[in-house]
Amino acid sequence: MKETKKKSRKRAFAVGAIPAVLILLAALFLAVSPVSGEERIYRDVIRLHILAASDGEDDQSDKFAVRDAILLEYGDLFRGFTDRNEAENALTAELRQEIAATAKRTLTERGSEAPVTVTLSEEDYPTRDYGSFSLPAGRYLSLRVVIGEGEGQNWWCVLFPPLCTAAAVEGVPLGLSDAEYRLLTDGKASVRFKTLELLSNWFHR
Repeated sequence: MKETKKKSRKRAFAVGAIPAVLILLAALFLAVSPVSGEERIYRDVIRLHILAASDGEDDQSDKFAVRDAILLEYGDLFRGFTDRNEAENALTAELRQEIAATAKRTLTERGSEAPVTVTLSEEDYPTRDYGSFSLPAGRYLSLRVVIGEGEGQNWWCVLFPPLCTAAAVEGVPLGLSDAEYRLLTDGKASVRFKTLELLSNWFHR
């Protein structure tokens, strides 16, 4: 009889603890939810995503060579735009074909015959700390450069505003507000972004 009462108390405690835990998690979720300016980041940024053919050493080296060629050839183009709409409109099918040709030429010079596909689409990204700035997890417009089957470790950064190059983070880049830039370069932001990402994943399981 006593054992039955003990088990009942334990069950009642467990049932009562669940709402408390959920309330605590909800409070923590709200505490790290998007602040002023953060929700606009998803609408103001274009990511550059390069997927290697495989994790092989040569394929990974090819990925970085393609990255360097694209940034060298087209990086300056995106420094002249004042908002994402201008940058997005510039990424026409013709320009994407040119970018694919640049990547393909780079691979050919390195002895690789891997095909290259370049597309512009929405993609989900995890929280990413780039050292001098951080970006929250979320869905971003993305220029995808897929080498071969794209099954290797990938590389991504920010095409617009052009934060992929060190020179681009000197001052507030065109296309970002002061509040957005302060948010991205806040040293504590990456921890908050990661916490929000983990909590969001937990709530959506």
